[in-house]
Amino acid sequence: MDTDKNNEINIELSEDVAQGTYANLAIISHSTSEFVLDFVRLMPGLIKAKVQSRIILTPEHAKRLLTALQDNLLKYESTYGKVKTNTGIGMPPIPMMFGNNTAQA
Repeated sequence: MDTDKNNEINIELSEDVAQGTYANLAIISHSTSEFVLDFVRLMPGLIKAKVQSRIILTPEHAKRLLTALQDNLLKYESTYGKVKTNTGIGMPPIPMMFGNNTAQA
């Protein structure tokens, strides 16, 4: 029996999803059982922004996502150089609070 065949997952990517959705702000909150990632598109000069996508993860999957992002950022930076972040520079403060367990990225 071929064990590799048993571990394969057939993932389908529709055309509309493949085009992606642009977001330049992520708001992350959590409870005891889940992490909620809201991806927002902030546009200059507008005072209103909409959540473009919401992803809900278990804590275990959130940690796997963190590990995968760290791994991919390291690979990216080894090829293209360090990613610079301008935290707080040019960005208006975000007056959104979803309890005490909220972070922005």
